[in-house]
Order: sequence, then structure tokens, then C-alpha cells
Amino acid sequence: MAMHKTCDGAKRRDFLKVGALGFAGLSLSQYLNIAQAGAVKSTAKAKSAIFINLPGGPSHMDTFDLKPDAPAEYRGEFNPIDTNVPGIQICEHLPELAKVMDKFVILKGVSHTLAAHQLGSEYVNTGNRPLPSLEFPGYGAVISKERPTIPELPPFVSIPNTNQRPGYLGVQYAPLHTGSTPRVGQPYSVRGLDLRNGITVSDIERRKNLRGDLDTAFSSFEQQNDLLRGLDRFSQQAYDMVTSPQARNAFDVSKESPEYSQMFGESPFGQSCLLATRLIDSGVRFVSVSTGGWDTHRDGWNNLKTRLLPPLDQGLAALFKGLEMKGLLEETAVLVTGEFGRTPKINNERVGRDHYPRAMFMLMAGGGISGGRVIGASDDKALGPLNEAITPDDVAASYYHALGINHEQEYHTSTGRPVMIVRDGHVINELFT
Repeated sequence: MAMHKTCDGAKRRDFLKVGALGFAGLSLSQYLNIAQAGAVKSTAKAKSAIFINLPGGPSHMDTFDLKPDAPAEYRGEFNPIDTNVPGIQICEHLPELAKVMDKFVILKGVSHTLAAHQLGSEYVNTGNRPLPSLEFPGYGAVISKERPTIPELPPFVSIPNTNQRPGYLGVQYAPLHTGSTPRVGQPYSVRGLDLRNGITVSDIERRKNLRGDLDTAFSSFEQQNDLLRGLDRFSQQAYDMVTSPQARNAFDVSKESPEYSQMFGESPFGQSCLLATRLIDSGVRFVSVSTGGWDTHRDGWNNLKTRLLPPLDQGLAALFKGLEMKGLLEETAVLVTGEFGRTPKINNERVGRDHYPRAMFMLMAGGGISGGRVIGASDDKALGPLNEAITPDDVAASYYHALGINHEQEYHTSTGRPVMIVRDGHVINELFT
């Protein structure tokens, strides 16, 4: 999947760069994620979660919050179409999603005030407004901690990478980046999970024994260093993953039936959604999928209708249908979002829309969320919420609620500072009624 540069010059991959103590995500050779038990309510419907990230900021007015009666300088070029839920309309370039509207909820009038890509991205990937003094953990890190999986599987996988970081939870909750997306008709593997170049399980066992000898020699120093302890925990899980066929099987999309795979199409995003459903089916707890290019300041409608909306439409609709076909939709909480919306008033000079956090959309599905509804609303020109705003904090609280995780639960930083998982959000109860 291609890297996309946003208007501030930052590539999506740049969001992943952090200092030595703030790992954003790691390849398997660096991967430090190990499951730890946590408190999860037994009544939770969702066991796993998928996060679809649309970096760049998709236009709400040209996708899920069209205003066909607004003045021409706001309205845009696209027309609404009916969905399979009476009374709900979405963009004409999302026909497949229109057919499965009953499976997801549109949140309109989502609002915040951070119009810079990186800050907005940090906000929607954690559910906490960014602070200069503290790095909050992303959804994947929290869910990895609270919902452990078997040692042979990574609890948090990002396809191909993610803006989410483990924050104050530490490097052991960083994601495993695939670094690439599957391609139709080609074998897919994640570097480090396959035994290549003649390496055997026996070779890995010998290396593990050597590492054990070194660990004994340096054990006293390791006890004083959080990073080394994280590395040691990683080493054991990496060994479990590489020596077991279960992890490699989880990433092998060729084992899905042709009929199932064809629903997702051939785009990198569609194939990423296919892989996401397989990983969830295999027991991975959290999967993020990123597909960029939504920073449509220029030539916006042409880019949307030719390059951005068709793969989103096919891939996301197939993800909802695929999870349902596997019997996993009720057990999987799905959240789809960018970092903000785009200006309702058109930038005629550049034929596009600019950054606009005061109104945006998000989509949610699964985990006890009843689909086929619109919650919240924007005003007649989509300038802001019509009534009370929905915040990213509220969405985060609701996302965790679908998984039975109490968003008010406190963690502690390495210095002992108590911090709630989501500091300011409230569960959107209407999602679960």
C-alpha cells in the first residue's frame, strides 16, 4: 500500500517515528508485544476489534454526510443514493456500502478542534486529546493488554503500519507491522514469520539456547532496565510464533475460498480487509488497517470518485459481510475514522476542501452495536454539530465499552502517575440500544 504525503509535508510513515523510549510499532525482529491478563467484563459481546484508519482526513460532505440542499459553494459534485435502510442516504460512489447499511452505524456531528494531521491523528487513535507531557497508548495497545491471546499469535497487528503507539504502557504493547499488503494471486508472508534460506526450527532452538546463556550472564542488569525486560518477554513470544505453524497460517490469505476472497477485490485496501478478517478469525485481538490519500485539497472530487472511494466501498463492505459470514461481526468491534473532516465551503481555487475538525464522520459496527442507524447530526451546511457534539473521547469510551473494557479504569505510568484509559469520554448509550 503506497505511502501518502499530507499537506504539511509529513508522510504517514513519519507519524510512526518516535524516540528510543516511544516505539510506535515494530517488525517481528523488533516486536515486543506480549499478552498480559486484564479485567474484562464477562458480559462483553466483542472479543476482538478492527480499526480502519483513513489518514489525511476524508470529507464528510462527500461521503456519509451529504447536504444536497446546501448552497452550491458548499454542496459539492456528488449526489446521495438510498441505502438498504429506508431514510438513510450516502454518497453515490459508495454503492456497496449502501447495500450493507444495516450492518453499521454512521456517527455524524463528531467534532474536535485539532486541525493538524499529527495531533488529530493522535487524538482519534487514542481517544485522548494529546498532551505534551504524556504519550497515550493507542487502542491496539490497550486492547492487547486487556484481551490477551495465545502466545503463538500476536495480539496487535497493523496492516501495513499504524499511527498507534503503546505510549506509557511500554514497548511490550507495540504492534506487529506487516510492512506490506497482500496481492491477489501471490503468496503472502510477513517477514520474520517464515522460515527462509534453509533455516529450520532446530536452528532457531539452538539460537534460543545461546540467548538463554547470555540472559543468565546479564540478568542482574536486565532487572534494572524496563526496555531489556520487554525485549526478554518478546524473545519468548517471538520463539513461540516462529516455531508454531499457527501464526503463519493466520496470515495465509490463500487458504480463504475463492468466493470469499473475491468479495474484497484486488486493491491493496480490499486485500488488507481480507487479511484482517482472517487474522480476527485466527484469534488476533486487534487489527488496524490504514489506507491514506484523503488529504484532498486539490482536485478533490476526481480523486475521490476515481482513486479513493471505489476501493473503500468494496473493501469495507466486504469486511462487514465477511465478518458476518464467519459469525464474527457480533464478536468484533469495528471503528472507521480519519483525523478530521474537511471544510464545508469549497476551495474553488484548488477544487477541493481543506482541514476541518469541527465536523466529521465516524463509522462503527459489531460488538453489540445495532446497525442501520445514524447517530448525531450536523447542521444544514455541515459546519458543526446540529445539537450536542460527539467527541473522539466519547467514541473511544464506546469502542472500549463494546469490548467490555471500562474506559475509566486507571493505569500507571512508569513514574507512578495514575491515568484513566480515556480521560474525558462518555459511552454513547444509543449505540447499544
